[in-house]
Amino acid sequence: MSIIHEFEKASLVQGVLKNIRSIDTGPVRLMEFCGSHTAAILKSGLRQLLPSDVKLLSGPGCPVCVTHQDDIDRMIALAAIPGVTLCTFGDMLKVPGSRGSLAEASADGADIRTVYSTLDALEIARQNPDRRVVLLGVGFETTAPTIAASIVQARDEGLANYRVFSLAKVCPPVVRALLASGEVDIDGIICPGHVSAVIGSKPFEFIPGEYAIACAVAGFEPVDILLAIEMILVQIKNHKPAVDIAYSRFVTREGNSHARKLMAEVFETVPAMWRGFGEVPASGLVVAPGFAEFDAMQDPAVAGLAIEPCSPDPGCRCGDILRGVMLPEDCPRFGKGCSPACPLGPCMVSAEGACASYYMYGRQNGG
Repeated sequence: MSIIHEFEKASLVQGVLKNIRSIDTGPVRLMEFCGSHTAAILKSGLRQLLPSDVKLLSGPGCPVCVTHQDDIDRMIALAAIPGVTLCTFGDMLKVPGSRGSLAEASADGADIRTVYSTLDALEIARQNPDRRVVLLGVGFETTAPTIAASIVQARDEGLANYRVFSLAKVCPPVVRALLASGEVDIDGIICPGHVSAVIGSKPFEFIPGEYAIACAVAGFEPVDILLAIEMILVQIKNHKPAVDIAYSRFVTREGNSHARKLMAEVFETVPAMWRGFGEVPASGLVVAPGFAEFDAMQDPAVAGLAIEPCSPDPGCRCGDILRGVMLPEDCPRFGKGCSPACPLGPCMVSAEGACASYYMYGRQNGG
């Protein structure tokens, strides 16, 4: 705890802010990819402390938010199958699908359990051998190794009733899709700290290499984020885009080799649907054939699920917000018919959702 407190000192914040204010780059637009960064920035009031010509945009770094509408509908249909116990992390419960939410399905009698880790889901499977226990595997590279580890553990224990519905996604491909679209002008990217702790900073080197855009990996304390912004501004001023690491206490260029090896063993990479983006090549992780018995979508009772495609609520602008085209506060429904108590879309549900962060913290800090 003492190490974290060192990064919360006001004197450090003021020192880095002084450095930032001394760097003359002209107007710049930076995107914080990670939803946890958005929450930290708004909660600490960093947007108001930065120079007025440094603008911050939120990106698609919320795994719940980018889960496609069709996949939400599949979750709800999966929960309705007799004999299925669905395990989910809490953020998914209130995300609206085309015909309700998991919370509503639970109220209607579906056996849906909120878990805090994959270990909880494994324990539920052990205690309920007569039921198919399905974990909703939603997350980025931060969560994927733990999901993979649960599958390996289920295999080693002979836990034949455990399944995973993998909706895990990897981040670099969607960053590439965002930049390739040219839809939003971005001068720098604050790369995700937790994801980079697993995959390293190396997978993001295409950002400066192919797009000449500055970037830095940041942690989640105010000083961490400000240090990353300072590094990015120095790169922009010197016309030398790179991938700097402002979170070196946890992140290296190569990442966590054990976690990466585990993901490579249990998952294979496939195209995946992202809310607001459509299909993004090589961005999804599905259970590899060698572990097919633990893949919920290979279960005969699940494989035949027929989902009728539906459009999201037309008043929900989550897709535009995830691409940085729109700020949450610019959405006509923000705070007016869409709130954490009554959300129209996932960006107002998840703790990492930009709309929820702006609603909770942005207005109290003048955002």
